Amino acid sequence: QVQLVESGGGLVQPGGSLRLSCAASGSSFRIYDMGWYRQAPGKQRELVASITSGGRTNYSDSVKGRFTISRNNAKITVYLQMNSLKPEDTAVYYCNTKPPRAGYWGQGTQVTVSS
Repeated sequence: QVQLVESGGGLVQPGGSLRLSCAASGSSFRIYDMGWYRQAPGKQRELVASITSGGRTNYSDSVKGRFTISRNNAKITVYLQMNSLKPEDTAVYYCNTKPPRAGYWGQGTQVTVSS
């Protein structure tokens, strides 16, 4: 069983940066492909970035070139560096495996981009 706890969200002005962290528990973390997902008010949850167990990354078109996903298997943590933030990036951000497992959703961390 893996438990995931997201942190690092907050209020930031357009053009600013944030770094999200996802701390995992459970030794099986290292074998999972992982993803960062987000859900904006009134919208479905979407995958914005993913990283394989071997470190290969993929991004949605909406964040490509601005967000960077990484992982530290020794610290069993996944990160999302978000630069050049836009108001449309406002959402609750979650990490989970890819594909996501229903029982692994955490509380998420709120990111608000506003002047």
